[in-house]
Amino acid sequence: MTIEEFWQKYLKESGINPKERYCESFYFDDDEQTANELLELVLCGKKKATSSSALYYQLTQTPTPKKGDKCIVTDWAGNPRCVIETTSVIHIPFKEMTFEIAKREGEDENLDSWIKNHIKFFTNDAEQVGYEFNEDMIVVFEDFEVVFRG
Repeated sequence: MTIEEFWQKYLKESGINPKERYCESFYFDDDEQTANELLELVLCGKKKATSSSALYYQLTQTPTPKKGDKCIVTDWAGNPRCVIETTSVIHIPFKEMTFEIAKREGEDENLDSWIKNHIKFFTNDAEQVGYEFNEDMIVVFEDFEVVFRG
C-alpha cells in the first residue's frame, strides 16, 4: 500500500475531512534495525514521544511540529504502519532534560542512558545537517499518540 492509499484509508475509516493532509511520512532514526525497533515501540504503545534538534528544523527549513499535526510512520522499507498525532511540543535545552520527560520516548531505562544515546544521535544528525552538537542546544520534544494502525 502506498503512503497516499494508507492516508486515504485512515481518512475514510476515521471519518475525518477528506481534504485534511498529513505533515510528512518518515521512519525513526537512520538505520534499518533501529528504525524498525522504534516503530515496534510505537505500535505497542511504549514509545509516545520523539526528540529532534531545533537546529535540524531551522537548517532543513522543515516546519517545527505543532499540536494536532498528523504524520505517517513507516518501517525502514517505507511501508506505512501508523498515523500519529502530535499532542504537545516543548522546547528544552539538552542539558536540562529530565527523565520524567525523556522516558516518554520509551527507549531508555534512565536519564544517563538517554543522554548517552542522544549525544550519539544528535552528533550524527549535526554532521549530516551542518550544525555542531552542544549541551546548550534546544531539543524539540514532541509527544504523540497513535490514531490509526494499518
